[in-house]
Amino acid sequence: MKRRNFIKSTAAASLLFRPDILLSQSFDLIIRSGRVIDPSLNLDIIADVGVTGGRISAISSEIDATAEQEIDALDKIVVPGLLDIHAHYAQDSEGPHICLSDGVTGWVDAGSAGADNVDEIIAVARSAPQEARILLNIGRKGVISEGDTADMSLANVEVAKAAIARNLDYIVGVKARMTEGVTANDLVVIRRAQEVASYFNLPLMIHMGQSSSPMATLVAELKPGDVVTHMYAPPPNSIIDNNGEIFPQILEARRRGIWFDVANGRVDHLRWNTFDAIMETGFWPDTISTDGFSTSRSAPGVRNYPNIMSKFLNFGMNLNAVVAASTMNPSRIFPFLRDKGTLNIGAPADIAILELRRGDFDFIDNYENVRPGTMRLFPFETILDGKIAPRV
Repeated sequence: MKRRNFIKSTAAASLLFRPDILLSQSFDLIIRSGRVIDPSLNLDIIADVGVTGGRISAISSEIDATAEQEIDALDKIVVPGLLDIHAHYAQDSEGPHICLSDGVTGWVDAGSAGADNVDEIIAVARSAPQEARILLNIGRKGVISEGDTADMSLANVEVAKAAIARNLDYIVGVKARMTEGVTANDLVVIRRAQEVASYFNLPLMIHMGQSSSPMATLVAELKPGDVVTHMYAPPPNSIIDNNGEIFPQILEARRRGIWFDVANGRVDHLRWNTFDAIMETGFWPDTISTDGFSTSRSAPGVRNYPNIMSKFLNFGMNLNAVVAASTMNPSRIFPFLRDKGTLNIGAPADIAILELRRGDFDFIDNYENVRPGTMRLFPFETILDGKIAPRV
């Protein structure tokens, strides 16, 4: 899989570890004494982070300077802003502000709208405080209770192309839901969606789980850069066989450059026994996402982005891998996020400060199964464009 390499200049590298050259520099904001984790820089150190003009301007063991604002991050974790590539925050105007308060500084609305109602979803994305874009649902009415493409006439290639052509600045991909009952013919729908996505050289995201066709058949229709979301969905047609092995076609898909995304969600998409079986194979997610809404805080299985990160931290992944799947990896999928997901010198100062609490915590799958954990991440502060975001 092609991965973007971050190239650090000599000046940037020196700023990371030579506090003496910072003495004459002034800062708008200094975050002090946090555990700074940035997989894009292979960085995991206790350090200060300096921000100037909305950009990261220094990372040092100690910044001997003053700033207009300072944040004490002692015993906190400082990471690039979280990037949620499967969400539904654009369904109302509150969603973008709520997720920002939880550390999300970039997001993608994954197919809430189709060609017929895309304008209202784009309007919310445009007005969001952080960077936001949308995936166009191949079903022209978007997500509907009777099934996005249960009526196959709703999967109209030319109508979808016209909608994207009008909104190339905000539509960054195509979404197709493969679940039986949502579509009348998953294989036809994925091919129509791929025709639209490929026409504009955009990624296709497919919503897997409980499909009529085997996943091996569906992933064969994907191209490098496409995304399989809801990767922990249970059978039928999961990514894992009855013997606890990942299907060879799924492994090959990853080698071909297909991304695998969590999209925790509220219903059907994550069950602990399927989760365990997949995690035990070492087939970890490329990206962590919530499938969240503005109301997700009241959903015990979701709550917020850091809570989804906590599931993986408790049950299989180390902290650095969790941070990579929440920051660096998502930034590689969509061009509008390419300068996000890093604390590199000169990058936008989008930062999530998290608190890792230890104790007894319950984590819930989508089937009301409760599992105890011993640690949970909580949002502490969010920095967007160098400014402390309001808490909601």
